[in-house]
Amino acid sequence: MNTDTLYQGARALLTNTALAALLASTLTISARAQEMPFVDTERGTFLIHGNYCGPGNRSPRPPIDALDVACMHHDRCSPPRGQIATCACNDRLHREAEAVSLDPNQPESLRDTAGLVADTATALPCR
Repeated sequence: MNTDTLYQGARALLTNTALAALLASTLTISARAQEMPFVDTERGTFLIHGNYCGPGNRSPRPPIDALDVACMHHDRCSPPRGQIATCACNDRLHREAEAVSLDPNQPESLRDTAGLVADTATALPCR
């Protein structure tokens, strides 16, 4: 394993850890959209909403709403775990989640969670 591969793996682990900490600190918002976060330690999954929002997913389950569709698109766009997603992939998640956060037809709790996801997408590392 070369130094670049080790660096990318360490960076991805730190990013996932920081993202999990951020998401854990905002569970009050997501708790309104979903009873509890879904955690599967064996698969490394920590979902704050639906089947796709957060590290990991519950594929092949269908998305539960428009925000979950945005997160599913991001998961499908992202490279395998341990690799950095493209900036275009993160930008798409930001745009789609922000659209949900601004949609007055969506429940307030979903708009709040979508705003969190949109903001988080801008902080994710990318290549």
